[in-house]
Amino acid sequence: MQDMVLTDSRVLNPYFPLLLTFITTFGLTAAVSGLSLFLGPHKGNLAKNQAYECGLPMQSNARQRLSVKFYLTAILFILFDIETVFMYLWAVAFDFLKWFGVLEMGFFVFTLVLGYLYVLKRGALSWET
Repeated sequence: MQDMVLTDSRVLNPYFPLLLTFITTFGLTAAVSGLSLFLGPHKGNLAKNQAYECGLPMQSNARQRLSVKFYLTAILFILFDIETVFMYLWAVAFDFLKWFGVLEMGFFVFTLVLGYLYVLKRGALSWET
């Protein structure tokens, strides 16, 4: 009897509600986007076609070169963000890793502190010229 229930074609797939949600979401998104394309205003004016920068008028050319320190700060942010993710995963598996995990995390944090001190010594995080 139980085999009959599992192989019966009348039993819904457990992923059917998820599929139905995706179809409904994409259908409504396409419908609303299509309606706004056909029913929305298409008239442009000088104020509408200007570059928009946080509600303020543009102060300089958008193609100006940025300082290398901007990119370095962004890379360091991503690096420390990935480090945080690694520490979270380590904390989740802490019971499984035991002392080996503590030593590995100590080495990892030591390496990061050395890198951070190097970046500070080189002045990569100071924005003065």
